Amino acid sequence: MDGVFPVDIGPQYEGEVIRKADLYVEFGGPNVTSKFELLTIKSPDQVENEKIEIIGPDIQEMKEGNSYPLALMINVAGERLEKDMEPVMERRMHLYGNYIEGFYHMNQRDDVWMRLNKEAFGKGLNSLKEIGKILMFLYTSELDVIEKIAITFVTDEKKVEELLPSAREVYKARDMRARGLKEEDVEEFYSCALCQSFAPTHICIVTPERIANCGAISWFDGKAAYKLDPEGPVQRIEKGECLDPVRAEYTGCNQIAAEKSMGTYTRVYLHSAFSYPHTSCGCFQAICFYIPEADAFGIINRDFPGDCVIGTSFSTMAGEASGGHQVEGYLGLALEYLRSPKFLQAEGGWKRIVWMPGVIKEMYREVCPEGLFDKIATEDDAKNTDELVEFLNRVGHPWTRGEVDLPV
Repeated sequence: MDGVFPVDIGPQYEGEVIRKADLYVEFGGPNVTSKFELLTIKSPDQVENEKIEIIGPDIQEMKEGNSYPLALMINVAGERLEKDMEPVMERRMHLYGNYIEGFYHMNQRDDVWMRLNKEAFGKGLNSLKEIGKILMFLYTSELDVIEKIAITFVTDEKKVEELLPSAREVYKARDMRARGLKEEDVEEFYSCALCQSFAPTHICIVTPERIANCGAISWFDGKAAYKLDPEGPVQRIEKGECLDPVRAEYTGCNQIAAEKSMGTYTRVYLHSAFSYPHTSCGCFQAICFYIPEADAFGIINRDFPGDCVIGTSFSTMAGEASGGHQVEGYLGLALEYLRSPKFLQAEGGWKRIVWMPGVIKEMYREVCPEGLFDKIATEDDAKNTDELVEFLNRVGHPWTRGEVDLPV
C-alpha cells in the first residue's frame, strides 16, 4: 500500500493517540455541537461508485489547531447487502479510521471525534478526499459484499445542523427495533472487540437487554455483523448456564471475557456495578458512577460540561473507568441501556439513581419509574454531595427512605 496513499495504512496504527500539541485539525469532539457519521445502503442506481464529495471547507482551508463540524455520510450498494448491516458497517468506521497513520477516530453516531496530526498533514493527508480514498479502499477490500461506494464529507456548519435531525431519526429507528426481546429468549449473545486497540483487555458483551457501550451495536446488529463477517471483530457467544439471574452472570460470557482479556479477568456481571462489573472501553456515551455519600448512583454523559455532583468532569472520570479494567462503582455505558428493564438491576436500577444531567433526565423521562422523576437531582438541584443529600432528604427519594428492596 506504500505509494498508493500519502500515509501508511494498517492495524499497527490502531490505538495511536493524537495529543493537542501534535494536532493539525479535529472534527467533532467535545468542542463541536454538530457532528455525525452515517452509513446507508442504497440501490445500485443511487450510488455513483467512488465519488467523493466535500461540502464546505476542506482541510487545507482550515486553521491549524481548530475544531470543525463534520457529517460523514457513506452510501454503499451490493446485491448481498441487507438493511440490518448498516449499523455494523457504519461502526467499521472506527476500525478503518484508526488504520490510517496520523488519524484518530473515537466514538460513534452523533458523538464522533476525529483528529489529524501535523505529521500526516505534512506527508500529504491534507484533503478529506485523501481520507475518503483510503476509507473506500478499506471498506471494499475487507467487505466484499460492497460493490459500489460513495462518500460525502460535510464541514459546512449550517448544513451539518440541517442534516443531523434526519440522522438521529435513523439511529432512533435502529434502537427501537431492538427493544422488547429478552435475554431469556435467545441462546446466544455477541461480543465486540472493535475497541481493543484502545482498551486491550476490554470486550463488549451485547445481549438483547444490554446494548454495546458505544450505543451503536444492538443484539440484532451483532447478529448481522457475525453474518457479514464471521471472522471479524464481532463474535457469537453461546451464553451457556446462567450462574446468577440477578447480576446476569453466564458461563459463556465468563469464558469469552477470560479469553479476550488474556486472563486479566474471568468473571463478568452484565447488570451490576459491583464485584465483577462489565469493563469499559473509551467509546461509551455515559458513565454510571457510585456516590458513597448517598449510597446510590449518578449518570454523567460525554457532553456534560464541567464537573458533576462529585466534583469530577466526564473526561477525568472516563480516564479512571476506561481501558478495559473492572472498576467497581464505574460503568461506561450507552444511554440506550437506560431503557433496558435490566438496567443495573442488581443494584436497584432506576430507583437507585439520584443524580443526572437535566438534558438526559428529560430525554429518558418516559422510562423513569412513576413518581421518581422529580426526585432525581440535576445540576440545577445539586452541585456537590452535601447539596445532593439535602435534596434527596427534602424530596423523599425512595432509596434514601429505605423504600427500595434489592433483588436477592
